[in-house]
Amino acid sequence: MSRMARKRIRRAPLAPWIWLCLSSLLGQAGCAHVPSSSGGSSRVMVFPPVVITAGDAQDRELAQLNPSELLAKGRAAYAAQDFTTAAKCFSRGADFYPDSPLHGALSYNAGLALLQQHEWAQALERFKVLAEPKAGQGDALDAAFQEAACLYFLDDYAEAADLLTLLGGRHDIPESERLSAQVDLGVCQVELDQYSDAEHTLREAVRSYQREQLSERMPEEVVAKGEFFLGEIYRIYFSAVKLDPASRSLEELGADLEQKAEELLSAQGHYLRSIRIGTPHWATASGYRIGSLYEELYHAMIEAPIPKDLDAEQTDLYREELKKRIRVLVTKAINIYDQTLAAASRIGEDNPFVTQTHESLERMKTLLLNENVAGAK
Repeated sequence: MSRMARKRIRRAPLAPWIWLCLSSLLGQAGCAHVPSSSGGSSRVMVFPPVVITAGDAQDRELAQLNPSELLAKGRAAYAAQDFTTAAKCFSRGADFYPDSPLHGALSYNAGLALLQQHEWAQALERFKVLAEPKAGQGDALDAAFQEAACLYFLDDYAEAADLLTLLGGRHDIPESERLSAQVDLGVCQVELDQYSDAEHTLREAVRSYQREQLSERMPEEVVAKGEFFLGEIYRIYFSAVKLDPASRSLEELGADLEQKAEELLSAQGHYLRSIRIGTPHWATASGYRIGSLYEELYHAMIEAPIPKDLDAEQTDLYREELKKRIRVLVTKAINIYDQTLAAASRIGEDNPFVTQTHESLERMKTLLLNENVAGAK
């Protein structure tokens, strides 16, 4: 998500020394009787051992640093993409110097370092202590966005949506921040299957960008994401339309196919707008989705049973026509997958959608090859 996709420097709680102190049980199992020099007996208390485990060299080094030094060392580690060390530095400062003027910066940056390691739950705890979604500014505002991002990654879409509703409704923050919150809210609504609300939320945010054409108001990354998730809504509508010739008349089947095609074109339109914006991640994601639409339509048509009211001759004609249609779909999917991979190669983009596109391309090429072999026979 805008904040949900953006990582910015700023828990594993760090304990350089671990003390395991076991209470002595006076006069109980911890005591033993030994003879006294006078022939009597005395009670000698035997305490359970205290186990002291020293931290590693890095922990001992960090224990010697003050908040300013920990912040500087953490920032250097973050810049070098050593997020484990960065999280240790920031967390040490936040945990051991709660009254320091740098506590906010240390906590926020600890959260960001943990985000980079996908430690969503630990990062969430760091951001929650700072977040002020209703009226916060600066780090308090940024932490609220990051809190929503963590909730999203933890699949707590409802709580993330509540937080983003507050942020998206604020008019005392920059327009870009408010619109980013609205796009992220729309994404959460998609995840919650609230498609009508999601479409309204996303359209309002994207329309503002399109109307004003002010890229400084909303980052292109956020607009591209908004268009992508509008495409996702129509992809879901597309998948929901089932082609069932066995239980539908030819007229009904034609209407179903027309509706499915309309949903495909609507989804494709939003994906294409996302591609044209030109951000690498959402462009490759959208290219993959367009190809998958045609691939899904191919499977829906090839796996559908033969209409029930066709005679033998009509059945043969139906199969011939179906073969032509699905060949077009396979070819379209291959072309789109090819174009997506070529674009990803040019810009050096490598993400899960690129990997899925590679796999899908090979699968569709195999299908087309099998169709050619079958046709030759």
